[in-house]
Amino acid sequence: MEFVRLRQLDAIARAGTISAAADELHTSQPSVSRSMRALERELGCELFERTRNHVELNEAGRLALRHARAILAEERRMRDAFDELTRRSRTIAIASVAPAPVWRLTERVTERFPGTILTSELLDDEQEVERRLFDRSADLAITRRPMGLPNVTCAPLMVENLSVFVPKGDELAGRTSVRFSELDGRTFLMNTEVGFWGDVVRAAMPSARFIEQTDSLVLSQLIRSSDLLGFITDVTGPQHADERRVRVPIQDADAHATFYVVALLDAPDAVAQIVDLVRG
Repeated sequence: MEFVRLRQLDAIARAGTISAAADELHTSQPSVSRSMRALERELGCELFERTRNHVELNEAGRLALRHARAILAEERRMRDAFDELTRRSRTIAIASVAPAPVWRLTERVTERFPGTILTSELLDDEQEVERRLFDRSADLAITRRPMGLPNVTCAPLMVENLSVFVPKGDELAGRTSVRFSELDGRTFLMNTEVGFWGDVVRAAMPSARFIEQTDSLVLSQLIRSSDLLGFITDVTGPQHADERRVRVPIQDADAHATFYVVALLDAPDAVAQIVDLVRG
């Protein structure tokens, strides 16, 4: 029994006429009429009381309609269930130590594998990121160190370099680079959602003061309207361009991070394909 015939039967019952049902279904009236005749032959009984200009469901037709609607409802539930299964199979969870590599990976994945959905969790603790991978609550991990374990596959993703974002009138504005030791003791504006970078700058500058802001828009407004220092990287720089400020690179080794994409060797094919994409 074809679903299209059941949909047509349902449409006739709702629309009142075969012609109106045909219009609703974007087909022709003769096509719907032939289809209903075929359904009657298949069921072995007539479903309509027919007059010259009107059709009405008879008792058999009303019984067929109840079952048709139940079948169509079950078909919709089945399609919804398989759509959800497909969606889940194309959703990949990422645990990362920083936001920028997630942005970079998302750009590459969505371009290469349209329809793939990446969800991410930002964690300051690298060990916690790795734990998420091994307990399989994350499909991919983005770490600052390569993992050479026999049960994982790993590929370098990108390098991110930290700079201090200073007003043009600041004494540091003319410098080509600076060290954390020269910045220690200053006051900085900082986004709370920077992952491990927050730990890096706090450890490197124990005497510095940090004014943290969770709202990126508010942080951008504060940077534009204040003389306080901020942080910026070569990845986030284009998002925070400000003609009143300049970027001064930080020399220290801790201000330069290489990120790696890590997956388990027995990960689903969709995950392995992403690692292969990164590996190039």
